[in-house]
Order: sequence, then structure tokens, then C-alpha cells
Amino acid sequence: MTHDLVVLGGGPGGYVAAIRAAQLGMKVAIIEKEDRFGGTCLRVGCIPSKALLESSHKYEIASDELSKHGVVTQGVSLDLAVMMKRKVDVVQTLSKGIEALLAKNKVAKIKGTGRLAGEGRVNVTSSDGAVTEVSAQRIILAVGSHSVVLPGIECDGSRVGTSTEALSYSEVPKHLVVIGGGYIGLELGSVWRRLGSRVTVLEYFDRILTGIDSEIASDALVLFRKQGLDIQLGVKVLSAKAEGEACVVQPEGRDAIHCDRVLAATGRKPATSDIGLETVGLAPNERGWIQVDGQFRTAAPGVYAIGDCIPGPMLAHKAEEDGVACVEAMQSGWCHVDYGLVPAVVFTHPEIATVGRTEDQLKSDGVTYKKGIFPFRANGRARTINDITGKVKLLADAKSDAVLGVHIIGPAAGDLIGEAAAAMNFGASSEDIARVCHAHPTLPEALKEAALAVDGRAIHA
Repeated sequence: MTHDLVVLGGGPGGYVAAIRAAQLGMKVAIIEKEDRFGGTCLRVGCIPSKALLESSHKYEIASDELSKHGVVTQGVSLDLAVMMKRKVDVVQTLSKGIEALLAKNKVAKIKGTGRLAGEGRVNVTSSDGAVTEVSAQRIILAVGSHSVVLPGIECDGSRVGTSTEALSYSEVPKHLVVIGGGYIGLELGSVWRRLGSRVTVLEYFDRILTGIDSEIASDALVLFRKQGLDIQLGVKVLSAKAEGEACVVQPEGRDAIHCDRVLAATGRKPATSDIGLETVGLAPNERGWIQVDGQFRTAAPGVYAIGDCIPGPMLAHKAEEDGVACVEAMQSGWCHVDYGLVPAVVFTHPEIATVGRTEDQLKSDGVTYKKGIFPFRANGRARTINDITGKVKLLADAKSDAVLGVHIIGPAAGDLIGEAAAAMNFGASSEDIARVCHAHPTLPEALKEAALAVDGRAIHA
């Protein structure tokens, strides 16, 4: 089978690259080893976790908060099996949608494990062991990433596991220990806390959510602890293992912790270790990344890499941008992705969202800046929906007034960050955002007010 382009990996970066290449007139094939297209994000990552976050949040609201709206409920109970079925249905529906999009764009779908086999060639091993060679002028490596498990943590795929297992527990753990205070650990820890688990989060560093603006992360720590998450900082985990129907976690210098389940949420690593890179003269660096140039070309002729395979934030939307830029560069010889303006969202409640540089980074780089903050408690829409926790923080250059970073903790932060990202991509100043007429009463008014606050002009605070 010969194609203009073969994409190795059917995740967000891979399938988007394949579709865009087909739109540009290329004959494209995409290779995926899993039963469904969509990658980790769709199968055991972003989508199923957000489905459970939404369901568990609704359960918590029905149990504790509806009375504030004059809605009286009695006998609220959890049907975990139904909740899990809904999660699976969401995943299956979206996966079928991807299959339909690939078919619509005439992308050849090849199921099996792909491995480079020399210049312009990929060997695909199907589930029955048969090997098929696929050739192409160009090959895009979009194989994604996998969970990193620290030494001493003995994953057994049941009691001790990664996010994959934590998305499918058959019963609510009495006590769940989460190793890692990043977004994966806090999101899934929040899910099981809402459903009734006692959740202990063990974080090695002296803060949660490294990479997020430290002021916002500090606010989040206080809120999560109030919600009932037992977050312990500065804890080094030496070992974690299953013992019968329970688990034992051993932190350094502390008593062992006995629990029902352990979630290892200590980061991810590119899945580049066994894809035949040596057959084209390539090797990943010590972090597993493949080096590329500004057009996503590797040192091997005709081989490109995108998404989690290359340096940059390991986020689905970043991979999608890489995929589009990569194939458009093949046609035009030019592409651009601004990695300084890739938004990130933590889908806890309240949500946390960020784009651009943090206050910590500006201080470290010696950049003079102005800061505007507006609390959601002063926003009319937040009051009407009874969701007033959090704030919008806007950072602007002290001289040019260009917006350098926006950081939000509060209701619908993941949606609100889109306006900030768009404005910053167009080089907006805080004055530009402040002068935009925002509908009332809406949550985006909080961003306008934060922009006004940069110069001490906030109206409602």
C-alpha cells in the first residue's frame, strides 16, 4: 500500500493531521493499534475523565446544593454502574464520530501496531500477527504518550494503577491514595471524593499544580482542602503495593498508609521507545522526545513528528495544532504554532485555566508588569448560579500594556480562557479587553473587570 502520507497514531494530533492532509489533496492512511481512534485523550484520558467529573459534580449538587435553589431532594443515591455506562457511551459516540470523519475525508484506516521499517516504510502488525508493509513519501509520528510510574510503585492493574484504572473502578474506594498533585491526580481525586471516598493526595513538591501560576495554585489548595481532599505536600513516596484486598503506601520518614486503592498520577512520557526510530537513524532524547525543526521535520528524510512526541505541553489541543501546521507546511513551506499561548485547563470545581506567562515567570525574567484581579463574588452571573468562588487575574506589560498572561480559578474558567487566548494571539492590551462591550449578566464580564483593574479602574470591585 502506497500513500502520499502515513500517520502513525490515531490520537488528536494524528487524526487531525490525517484529515487536514486529505483536505489538501493528499492520499492518506492512518495507523492505530487500539480498537478505537481518538488516542489516550478519548479512550482513557480527557473525555472519560471529564464525563466522570461532570456526573460526580451533578451528584454532589443533588446531594448538597440544590436546597439553596429551593429544590428539595430526598433519598439521593449513587448508581455507579449507570455513571460508568454513560462515560463509555460518550467515548463510543465520539470515537464513531472520528471514524466517520476519516471516512468522509477518504483517509484509509489501518488497524494494527505500526513500526518504522526504514525510509518511507512502516510495518503494521495486526491482532492475528500478520505483518503488512505500508509505504509513503512522508510519515508523521503521532504516537502520543503513556503514564510514568515511579520506582517502588508496583502497579498490578487493579488495586494499584494509573489513571486508566481509576477511570473504571467497579466500586467507590473507602480510601484512595493519589500519588501526585498535578491535574490528573486532582481531577480524579475530586471525582472519587464527590462519590464518597476518603482521598489522600501525596505531592513531592511544596505546592500543587506545578506550572500553574503560584497564586492561583495556592487558592486552589485552600479550596480543595475545604472540599475534603487531604493534600499533603513535601511527601516522597518510597513504595506502593497491593496486599490482598488492600494497599500499603510507604512515604519517606512517615508511617505507612493503608488504603483500598492507589492512583499513580506522576506524569507522562512520550511513547517513542519502540516505534522503529533506529531504522531511520533517529533516537529520542533522555526525556523521550524526538527533535524536530520549525516545520516538524526530523533528521530522517520524510519523517515528521508532532504532539506528545516532541517538546512542548502534552495537551490534546497542542497536538491538533501541531498536526495541522505540519501538513500545511508540507504544502506551503510555512507554519507557525505559538507554544507560549497554548491554554491549559484543570477541570476540577472550581475550574482552573491559564494562558501565557505566570507571575512567577515574569518575576524570574525581570519583566515589569501590572496586575489586575477581579473576584467572581462581585460578578452578577456568578451570584445567580451560586458559584462565586475564585477570581480572574490578568498580567500586562508595565510599558506597552500588552497582555502577558491570564489566569482564572472559578466557574467556567475553561470556557473563559478562550477569549483571553484569542485576544493575546491578536496582541491585545489590557485596554483593548477593557473596551470590549461584554453582555450582562455573564461570567466573561469578570475578564473585562480584571482588565480594568490593571489600571485601578474596576467598576464592580
